[in-house]
Amino acid sequence: MDDFQPYLTKLSEELKLRKYSPRTAKAYSSLITHFLNSGKSPREFLLRYTDKSHSSIRTAYFALKFFSTRVLKQNFDEGLPLAKRPGKLPAVLNKEEIHALFQTTLNLKHRLVLMFLYYTGMRLDELRNVKWEDIDVQRGLIHLKVTKGSKERMVFLHERLKTCIQDFKLQKEGLVFRSNLEQQYNPRTIQMIVRIAAQKAGITKRVTPHTLRHSFATHLLEAGADIRSIQTLLGHKSLQTTQIYTHIANKDIKKLADLL
Repeated sequence: MDDFQPYLTKLSEELKLRKYSPRTAKAYSSLITHFLNSGKSPREFLLRYTDKSHSSIRTAYFALKFFSTRVLKQNFDEGLPLAKRPGKLPAVLNKEEIHALFQTTLNLKHRLVLMFLYYTGMRLDELRNVKWEDIDVQRGLIHLKVTKGSKERMVFLHERLKTCIQDFKLQKEGLVFRSNLEQQYNPRTIQMIVRIAAQKAGITKRVTPHTLRHSFATHLLEAGADIRSIQTLLGHKSLQTTQIYTHIANKDIKKLADLL
């Protein structure tokens, strides 16, 4: 292990320099530690992940690629194939289910978590890092500064969310979502808030924080929003990523049904 420490230290530095999220940095460090201890080639190491999820093998692949190119300064020319993504569409809640989530959540802070996720389309880590000073009530905007890929963006401040903020807001600066010990919410806390709310609302679908982001995008598209505007709000680098919602939105499907 000690023989590998200089490599792991260099890996940590490279991840920090490129502003990788703490979660990704931890995953990459763990994978590369196992890789170095295994004594296997990249291909042999990846073969151990063939019975795991698509996400797991992708993470392992990109961890190895990052380590090779950024730490070892070597070309990663293994030509390793990535498993194709399953052709599954993300789960989306209808507006009645969204309303039920809010109505059955009596804790104001927890309700605010749910409303932020739905009315802004934020990712979980973006929500954890939003600060009061990032919210411009007068202009109706929220400035997201800690984002995936470190690309800051603006999202609108919905009137319903604005009302909830005004009812809830106690402090005037710092993180919006903090524990009773004044520490930043951890991801698990937010995941549990969403899961418990869904159970209380009697929703049988599997609901995660990202489900509310999917619902945000789908409902905007169904209401006639432009796909590129939705791409900007979500912070997607590629329009192709956003276009998955065209397969979920039911406005065109309803038109087909009217032909029968």
